[in-house]
Amino acid sequence: MASIAKQPGGKWRARYRDSAGKEHAKHFARKTDAQHWLDEVTASVVTGMYVDPKAGKVTFKQYAEQWAGIQMHRPTTQDHVANVLKNHAYPAFGDRPINLIMPSDIGVWVKRMSLTLSPSFVGTIHGIVSGIFRSAIRDRRIVSNPCDGTKLPTPTKKEIVPPTTETIGKLVQGAPERWATLFTFAAGTGMRNGECLGLTRDRVDFLRRTVQVDRQMVTVVGRAPFLAPPKTRASVRTIPLPNVVVTALSEHVRVYDIAEDGLLFCDPSNKPISRTAFSARVWIPTVAAAKITDPIRFHDLRHYYASLLIRHGESIKTVQARLGHASAAETLDTYSHLWPDSDDRTREAIDSILGAPADSVRTERSS
Repeated sequence: MASIAKQPGGKWRARYRDSAGKEHAKHFARKTDAQHWLDEVTASVVTGMYVDPKAGKVTFKQYAEQWAGIQMHRPTTQDHVANVLKNHAYPAFGDRPINLIMPSDIGVWVKRMSLTLSPSFVGTIHGIVSGIFRSAIRDRRIVSNPCDGTKLPTPTKKEIVPPTTETIGKLVQGAPERWATLFTFAAGTGMRNGECLGLTRDRVDFLRRTVQVDRQMVTVVGRAPFLAPPKTRASVRTIPLPNVVVTALSEHVRVYDIAEDGLLFCDPSNKPISRTAFSARVWIPTVAAAKITDPIRFHDLRHYYASLLIRHGESIKTVQARLGHASAAETLDTYSHLWPDSDDRTREAIDSILGAPADSVRTERSS
């Protein structure tokens, strides 16, 4: 039921009842404005897009906390989202009603972040906040997503330059004795940092020379490191081990007397080590001892492994499977520049015929 009535003060009062029977009213200076508002409300009810004006009074922070609590996120993702909201979204509009945040507010916020943060990280933050607004639309708290149409900074993609074999050798030589095998292992398997630190002896088949990747060590603020499923389903994989890795692992197991279910790479007390502790106690000192001046991360050992597979002619699907990528597109997007250039193959194909001696060409024609 809807109606418009002129009030004693001269204003026009438009009112309607929603599907729950609750009355809503608004005053206008002109009758045409009141009718326009009422028509919009009626249309939204008919199309199923009606939103109770009071439903959007909840603050962005209140709704975001509710949203985060029901997401099926991995522990690391949950920790990441919480930090993004705390450090970048809440300071900007956490205390504002969610239905009063405008597209222009989002634009100003994005521009301000772009002054200090990388384009890719700004895009990540914007994506999380946009997801919260999309959920608010489904919950009938807002009509539209203020993040839609935001002009985001364009990320500049940098081609990956894998470390050289000489650099890998320096890392192995510069590492503390207990950790030297880890650097050989990471460069020879392409496993991620968490996958390496979560690897137990029973996942290595020394007879078949393979390693099973089905867990990773996870570090979350406020908790001791713990084992959890890998990054994605595709990350569960079996990797063939080269002889150099098998030899190094065998000696490592013997020297440190690692139990069948024991962690291969852990601290001297056989307890798991967090990624942050590993970086501070092992990685940074090793890079310094190796006298490597160019920026390098543990993840670059994974890139080194991928570059070796590509250099020796492995297919895209094989590289994808070894690295545990979700798709071949991800592999190509990361390493396409490392595959032999098609221009070079074109030149070789033509040169193999036109560049052959004349006698060879005539012989080929006669045959």
